[in-house]
Amino acid sequence: MTDEEILATRFEEHRPRLTRLAHRMLGSAAEAEDAVQETWLRVALAGDDDVENFAGWLTTITSRVCLNMLRARATRAEAEYDDELPEPFVEAVGEAGDPAATAQLSDAVETALLLVLDRLSPAERVAFVLHDTFDVPFEQIGELLERSPDSARQLASRGRRRVRQETPARNGRDAGGRRVVDAFFAAARDGDFDRLVEALAPDVLLRSDGVASATVIVRGAQAVAGRALMFANPLAILRPVVVDGLPGVLVVVGGRILSLIAFHVRGDRIAEIDAYAGPRLAQMELPSV
Repeated sequence: MTDEEILATRFEEHRPRLTRLAHRMLGSAAEAEDAVQETWLRVALAGDDDVENFAGWLTTITSRVCLNMLRARATRAEAEYDDELPEPFVEAVGEAGDPAATAQLSDAVETALLLVLDRLSPAERVAFVLHDTFDVPFEQIGELLERSPDSARQLASRGRRRVRQETPARNGRDAGGRRVVDAFFAAARDGDFDRLVEALAPDVLLRSDGVASATVIVRGAQAVAGRALMFANPLAILRPVVVDGLPGVLVVVGGRILSLIAFHVRGDRIAEIDAYAGPRLAQMELPSV
């Protein structure tokens, strides 16, 4: 084998780990593949003659590529969620304990974490992911970010704190969360704008995935409440479901499912809403109505 073939073989042994790292950093499988390919191009160009810790070297290169991509994304001021919402796992309220369902729910929790990570700064995200998920020491993280180890530790700590605060408890069968959701729909049916606003966190985020491939985003309690009133349907029947572990509903009119809505409830208010409608519903596995 040539030296380049040996290097390629060594790299391929680490590709799955690097792909997991890049996916956690970037929140996109496609971008993760691009980042790992860019890593390989850099590795192939540089060679590994003087490299003592091959795995650590690859981690550093991949992290640097991801950091550059995150910074470029922030510079372009991209929307936080400009792609389709991920495919949800939906189960009836009475269902629980199925191993396959548990596995799918685990994937859903991973998706929720990625959404929270999207809100961190590039430096916070890199520091948190590298240290808390891949056990990279702060000395190495600081060198990557061109900061001191203490600064890297503070970045990871800030990221960890935000993840803990903003990742909702995912128990769609919780009575408290259901009460908040029921109050929201009751206010919508009554056309009570003030009660709707009271049920929503001031910075509530609505992600609506319908006909277009891009997700429509609405922010703020008043804007979301106004949208809820606009689309309230007095003929709708609400079927409670659990969506990715969150309290949710199927909106049914005339025996036909019009939309699927999931609610992230924090305390006694709704912090985020994910709404699915249009052709995507026909492709989902939904409980019978």
